[in-house]
Amino acid sequence: MARILVLFYSRNGATLELARQVCRGIDSAPGATAVLRTVAPVVTAVDGPAQPVPASGPAYATAEDLAGADGLALGSPTRFGNMAAPLKHFLDGTGALWASGALAGKPAAVFTSTQSMHGGQETTLLSMMLPLLHHGMILVGLPYTEGALHQTRSGGAPYGATHVSGIASGGLSSEEKDLAQALGRRLAQIALRLKNAPAERSG
Repeated sequence: MARILVLFYSRNGATLELARQVCRGIDSAPGATAVLRTVAPVVTAVDGPAQPVPASGPAYATAEDLAGADGLALGSPTRFGNMAAPLKHFLDGTGALWASGALAGKPAAVFTSTQSMHGGQETTLLSMMLPLLHHGMILVGLPYTEGALHQTRSGGAPYGATHVSGIASGGLSSEEKDLAQALGRRLAQIALRLKNAPAERSG
């Protein structure tokens, strides 16, 4: 069984919904299972430390969650064309995993949500890819053989799954759902191939 970590930060729920669709895609791949985790918000000194357990929703991720995963899907809303601070803060604390090479050779994919159509989706996806490249992970995108990439009028990119939350109040479009699930399924399938071919992976 390949364990795929879906790690995200969401403030208003749009990125969480995208994460859930990625999980559906992962779980549709025979032999793979999705594990949904979030990160703690960044708080100021006057607010005090974040609670160790969220009040509701997915549990907070740990370094052990990352190290034990066979693949990673990373998601964040856009903040001026960049990933949100809480996710960046979490990744900045993974130096020990980098030093040990714990994530090297594992596949990873990224996803994001923005309020507006040209709100920095692709640069946000790229910003999340950078630390994954430093960890030696293998990046997985969406090929144009996915028909929804040609049909979408909202989110969706070859760099990863996306959602434009300001277009409609009804949540993810059918194409956005299809592409998020396709990304999760493709990530899981590649993780399974790598897991079942350790000699090729180490070479």
